[in-house]
Amino acid sequence: MALTPKKRAFVDAVRGGASNKDAAIAAGYAASSAAQAGARLAKDRFVIEALTGQPVNKKVNKFVKGSPPATAAPSVVDGQDLPTEEQGDAAFDLSKALRFSDPKDFLLATMNDFEAEAKLRVDAAKALMPFIHPRKGESGKKEVAKEKAAGAAQGRFGVRKGPLSVVK
Repeated sequence: MALTPKKRAFVDAVRGGASNKDAAIAAGYAASSAAQAGARLAKDRFVIEALTGQPVNKKVNKFVKGSPPATAAPSVVDGQDLPTEEQGDAAFDLSKALRFSDPKDFLLATMNDFEAEAKLRVDAAKALMPFIHPRKGESGKKEVAKEKAAGAAQGRFGVRKGPLSVVK
């Protein structure tokens, strides 16, 4: 299924710098449900393909391996030069962000990206910390009760291990 006129208008508005909600309103969706429609459209496979220029796997919304890279964006729009990486202005790259469907994978990739700014890498590491190394006291009541029960079973009244000896 190709882009519908509403999806095409949404893509054009997002490329113009609008937020998902504003782009959905510009595409003709109702203002009361524009935020939901914008979020849904941002995850749509065809919209992602139109924004990045790369084919997307329809089952997992990830880029197809071995696909040709997106064509280079024009460096001049309406007579104004756009900032490029050669000029020292590292702009946010939407295509890199859309490659990940899991936020944890995105943070790991950002943390391990040596070309990114050091502050951005440190912030990604801070955000990942609770997922990799949970705090010592972050267990629930059931886990604490199981640990206490396992400790109590080791004492004098615990289950006997080994065969019983029979006295004749």
